[in-house]
Parts: sequence; C-alpha cells; structure tokens
Amino acid sequence: MRATHSKKVGTGSNKRPEKLNVHIRNSWRTSLQLIRSIGNMIGYKKGLSEWQCLSEVKMGRGSPIPPMLRRKIVEQYQKGVSQRKIAKSLKLSSSTVHNIIQRLRESGTISVCNGQGQKTILDARDLRALRRHCITYRNATVMEITTWAQEYFQKTLSVNIIHRTIRCCRLKLYRSKKKPYLNMIQKRRRFLWAKAHLKWTVAKWKTVLWSDESKFEVLFGKLGRHVIRTKEDKDNPSCYQRSVQKPASLMVWGCMSVCGMGSLHIWKGTINAERYIQVPEQHMLPSRRLFQGRPCIFQHDNARPHTASITTS
Repeated sequence: MRATHSKKVGTGSNKRPEKLNVHIRNSWRTSLQLIRSIGNMIGYKKGLSEWQCLSEVKMGRGSPIPPMLRRKIVEQYQKGVSQRKIAKSLKLSSSTVHNIIQRLRESGTISVCNGQGQKTILDARDLRALRRHCITYRNATVMEITTWAQEYFQKTLSVNIIHRTIRCCRLKLYRSKKKPYLNMIQKRRRFLWAKAHLKWTVAKWKTVLWSDESKFEVLFGKLGRHVIRTKEDKDNPSCYQRSVQKPASLMVWGCMSVCGMGSLHIWKGTINAERYIQVPEQHMLPSRRLFQGRPCIFQHDNARPHTASITTS
C-alpha cells in the first residue's frame, strides 16, 4: 500500500512540494511510527492518543462512531464548545454530533442502540416445526419444503428464505451416500452370521479364500458428475458428462487370501449357474496353492448363481 502526501508551500518560500512514497507494513507499531514521522514532516502536531483514536476509526457508510470519538464529543460539549466547532475539529458532520448529543440528553448514554433491522418471518416455534418436518422427510427437495411451509405457516415464503432457514436450524443439504438396500430377512441373516463367527481367531480367518465378482462398464471418455469450469464454459464439449444407454461391460471374478492374490477370470455378458461352475473348477482350485497344502475355506456370497442347486452339489 502506498501513501502519497504532497505539501503545498506559499510562493514566498523556497521549499519545493514534498512527495512521500511510504510502504506501510501491517505492523501496528510500524504504522504509528510512520504516521508520527509523516506528521512531523508536514508540520502537523497531534498527540499519540488522538492518532490511535483516529486510526481505530474505520467508518463506512452507516458505521457507528467509535466510543473514544463519542467521548471526545461529549467532553467538548460539556466544556461549552458549540456543535458546529466540535464537528469541524473532529471532521464529522454536524448531524452526527447533534444526534450523539441529543441521545445523551434523552437517555443519558452515548452507547449505540441496537438496530432494529428486518424482523424474521418465522419465529422460534416455526423454526422447530420446520426442523421436525425436514428431519421427518429427509429426501424432500427445497421446493417441496417451501410449498409445505407456505401452506402450514400461511405466510409468503420463497425458496431462498427456506434455504437460509434450514441452515439456521443447524441442518444442511448433502448428497446422500449410496448403500445397497437390505430387508429385514437379509439383516437378520447377516446378524446371525456375524454372531456365529464372533469367536473366530486370527489364525482361523487366515484359512479363508475370499472371492467375489464385479461388473465394470467400459466407456470412452467417461466424465464425473462435477466439472471445474467458468460460467461461460457450460457449452464447452470438454465439460459435458457423457453417457450411453447400454454401455459395454465386463464381468471380473477374483479371489485372494492373507497369503496373496489368486487367479483372475474375465468374461463377457451375464453369469448364470452353468457358467459359474466353470470358474471354481478352473480358477478356484488352482488358487489353493496359496495355502501350500493346508486346508482352506472357500467363501462366496449369496448371489443366485452361487446358491443354485447345481452349484451347491
């Protein structure tokens, strides 16, 4: 930040106008020293306390007067100085000085009154009702919540107001996580399985050969849901999310254990019981080499090709 000051000298003086280019640092002490040195060079005599007072004044439009400056106004007023002279000496408007003195006469204090501001449309009771509705219907959109709130509270509410009010209720809109759906029977079976294997030791788990298959979609240039761009790049082809109706896919089967990785098998299309039988015969049995002749337990999930009668037999 550069502070430039020029001093104009009368025609009778031989001095030239001085121009100061000062690099002001963020340090408070350095700033005060620079202010004092500038004041001495331009012939301005002001106390340090007054400099501190004026340095604290960061008044924008509608900002309140600092307490130290308000006390100065009251002190000069009690000494009999006119309001116009007070405003001129402190470089304030006459209306500001008049309002502070009038507030002192009426209320006996010079503290800033709390601004009234715009009153909230929803009170505390309405906020609790809105919070209960949002928790009950977690998957509702902001538009649906706004429609409900307008009918329930009988007030004119916009989407932006409801969005801000949800944040005031200590709630926030998040993208929900994707989890597989489990019914009560599946949850019960998983609980019983975990309870039956609760006392297994680490050595027992090391004898398990884990297996699973997964489907991989093959798409050229597949992009994610989010993209980093400017507002004007919305029609840029590199910012599109490409998608096809029926993407090509591959099914991959693999197995592993604590001793290492087993065989990997890849095939196209869907899998049924007849095709799945070939996988254990060709890939699972050779993968037993990981256990070096020790007995092992083969694990697979309850997919339909795994639980078919032909596969079990």
